[in-house]
Order: sequence, then C-alpha cells, then structure tokens
Amino acid sequence: MAVTSEELGTQTIKKLLLKQAVPASVGILFMSLNILIDTIFVGQWIGSLAIAAVTVVMPISFLVSSLGMAIGVGGSSVLSRALGAKDQDKALFTFGNQIMMTLLLSSFFVAVGLFFEEEMLRLFGAEGTIMAPAKEFFVPILISAPFLALCMMGNSVIRAEGKAKFAMFAMIVPAFANIIFDIIFIKYLNLGMAGAAYATAISYFLCFLFVLWFFVYKSELRLQLKHFGFRIPIVSEITKLSFVTFARQGVVSILAIILNHILYKHGGEHSIAVYGIISRMLMFALFPVLGITQGFIPIAGYNYGAGNHHRVKETIQVSIKYAAIFATVIFVFILTFAESIVAIFTTDPIVIAETPNALRWVFAASPIIAVQLIGAAYFQAAGLAKQALFLTLSKQGFFLIPLVLILPYFFGIFGVWISFPIADVLSTIITAYFLRRATNIEFKKDPDGIL
Repeated sequence: MAVTSEELGTQTIKKLLLKQAVPASVGILFMSLNILIDTIFVGQWIGSLAIAAVTVVMPISFLVSSLGMAIGVGGSSVLSRALGAKDQDKALFTFGNQIMMTLLLSSFFVAVGLFFEEEMLRLFGAEGTIMAPAKEFFVPILISAPFLALCMMGNSVIRAEGKAKFAMFAMIVPAFANIIFDIIFIKYLNLGMAGAAYATAISYFLCFLFVLWFFVYKSELRLQLKHFGFRIPIVSEITKLSFVTFARQGVVSILAIILNHILYKHGGEHSIAVYGIISRMLMFALFPVLGITQGFIPIAGYNYGAGNHHRVKETIQVSIKYAAIFATVIFVFILTFAESIVAIFTTDPIVIAETPNALRWVFAASPIIAVQLIGAAYFQAAGLAKQALFLTLSKQGFFLIPLVLILPYFFGIFGVWISFPIADVLSTIITAYFLRRATNIEFKKDPDGIL
C-alpha cells in the first residue's frame, strides 16, 4: 500500500523505511539491470569496442538527465518539508517550478550537445577507434535525454508524496522496454550501435509517459496553470539544493572524462571497456544501498520539516544499519564471483583477464559507504545545502579525481583501481565527523543524543 505524506510523520521508522526503500531498491535494480543487460547485449552482439563507446556516451546523456534528477531531489526536499509543514500552496508551486526548470535547462543542454557533437565526444574520451561507434550511439540518446530528465525529476516528486511503488514502476517500465527493443533492434534487425541507441531512446519516452499518467490520475498534487509561473524564492531554494545533486553529477562527468583519458593513455580501448563493466556493476550491485538512501530522504525531510527530531534521529540510525549490512553482503559476493560476473559481459580474452581484480579493488571499501551516502543525504533532506554539497563532492571531487590523476603515474592502471577504495575511506571519515557534529547540535535537546 502506498504511503500518504501524513504517514511519513506517524508510522514506525522501520515500517516506513521498508515501504520507501524496498520499492526504491527494486526500481534502481531494474534501472541498473537495464543498463547492465544493455551492456551485455552490446558486448556480446557488437563487441568490446561497443562497450567502450557506450562508456563514453552515457555520461553525456546522464549529465543532461541529471538536471532533472537534481531539480527532482532538490525540489523534493522543499516539497517534503512543505508537506510536513502543511503548506500545500508552496508544495504545488514547487512542483510546477520543477517541471519548467527541467524542461528549459535540459533542452538547452541538448542543443549545445548537438551543435558541438564531435568536440563533446572527444572531451569525454572518444579517441581512436571508439569515435565511430560513439557517434552512431550519441544523437538518439542525446535527443531523448529531456524525457529521461523529466522522468528523473518526476520520480523524486512521486517518492516525496510517499508513493514509492509508483516510483518503482516508473523505473521498471523503461527497463523492460529497453531489453525488448535491444533484442529486436540489435539481434534481429542487426542495427548495431544505432539499434542500441533507438532502444534506449524509446525506453526513455515510455518512462515519461508513465510518469505523466501518474501525475494526471494518481498524484495528490493537482496543478493549475498558475503553478507553472516562476516564484523566485522557490526557484532559489530549489536551485540551492538542486546544485548539490547536479554538482555531484557534474563531478562524476568530470571524473568520467579524466578516467577515460587516463585509461586510454595507460591501457588503450580495452581498459575503457574494463571500466565500462565495473561502472555498470557499481550501480547494479549497490542497488539496495542506493534504495535505502532514496527511501531515507522523504522520511527524514518530512520529519525535519515537522520538527520531529527524534524521528529524524531514528531514521538516520536505522538507515545506516541496514545499508551497511547490505553493502557488506555485496562486497563478499563481488569478492567471490568476480570472474563469473565478468564472463557474462564479453568474450574478449584481454577484458576477461583484466577486469576481475580491478572489480574487487573498486568494491574493496563498500562495507563502509553507508555512512557516506546516508550522511550526505541527511544534509540534503534537511535543506542544509552547503554541507550537503561539501559532503556529496567529497568522494569524487576532493579525493577520487586527484588520486586518479596521480596514482597511475606510479602504479599504472592499478593506480586507477586502488583510487576508489582510498577515496571511499577518506570521504566516509569526513562524513561521519560532520554528521555526528551537526546532528548533536541540531538535536541537542534530545536527552539520549544522536548516533
């Protein structure tokens, strides 16, 4: 059963987290399965060079769609606190402004991408023989990116309403569609990279149609034309919090640019294919941890807005506990079955030989990442934009990028892989410090403290 916004402040935290996190986890599972199976089909039916091309193009698409994700997550923090404070008018204007901001910004970035197509592909690492398949994949993916941006924005709003199951279905629909159209376009129609691009683009559009259907027929938020007019204070508040998510994705895109160039320099096209497999596994394997993080945000945001600090405190504790358990199980699984996992993606002997150990190193610190993810999410849910931005950027921006730039000159390709667990450990230590300090101050009236 779906959770109403009022129940976010009354039901037990464990029950709420279960209702919010399970659908979010399942949704992320299907979305990551979509990307995972897409990579398997591309690798098996087109070749390892095609995996490298997808690895180059998808960060560009995600950069555009991350505008919607950022506006969705940032705006939903505003929306959740407005619902918690019983301010329905502000909630409606927030949603209307989210839609307009997503449409305008994503369309602008698509236009820029189409105009500077080759320059952008080279920037993101389309070097040598990767350029040709990357070009074939790029245009359909970029044109469909605004639909994905609207889906990502809408998905966050759906969760903010407490309708986590509908948010889950919004991610399941494109996953199934992409897999079906991949089989048709790549295997049976033999359209190669273009077929993979068409399948993905169609799946984005079908996701958009599902989200549109939800807001027309199922949502508590009944928009009128006036709600689409920009309200500067609301736009400002959304922007401050959205900047956290967009800055994170921006840093991820910068990381992708640096990684692709460093990998190509030290290992050629095969090393980019290796990272293509690892990056898919990072999203796929960690789906329950990411689901708990997404489920945490509306619960924490609503109760923070309602002044229920003891419930926020319990939400932090329970979320970290269960996310850490899942992350540890995932680490053991990766450690044990790395070779079998890699063999699913490709028959290329070089990629099969290099990927398993790289995969193990990248996941080496995963048991502790729950603190970093939940900690950063708390500051965003509470509307504390500066702290959220700092902690969100800590892993990729402050640690991983410098490590990736430095360590390969001493350790070669191995330096890239060990950069990931080192960055995880350092960012987790910093997040734990800030989370403990901030919550002790915020909840100092609670006699039993925090964490």
